[in-house]
Amino acid sequence: MEARIYQPTKTAMQSGQANTRFWILEYEPEEPKKIDQLMGWTSSGDMRGQIRLKFKSKDEAVSYAENNKIQYNLVLPKPRKQRPKSYADNFRFDKIT
Repeated sequence: MEARIYQPTKTAMQSGQANTRFWILEYEPEEPKKIDQLMGWTSSGDMRGQIRLKFKSKDEAVSYAENNKIQYNLVLPKPRKQRPKSYADNFRFDKIT
């Protein structure tokens, strides 16, 4: 019963930081998923795979896991590199294309 605590990354369709300000605790799967031979649906007997808890901070998620005696793996986010961009840079005369 090991859980993973992480901060989600933004999707490719997002330009802002909308859904990346919270932390998620979700359980690692205990058994592999199976494909139903009749319908082709993917299924699993692991009910913990449906649980996904959101927390406002990393400390809240860690304290929840420790209070409930859940083993956890903390995944820290990588810092994003952002260079300041200017609209005027699109029209520079020394721009390399």
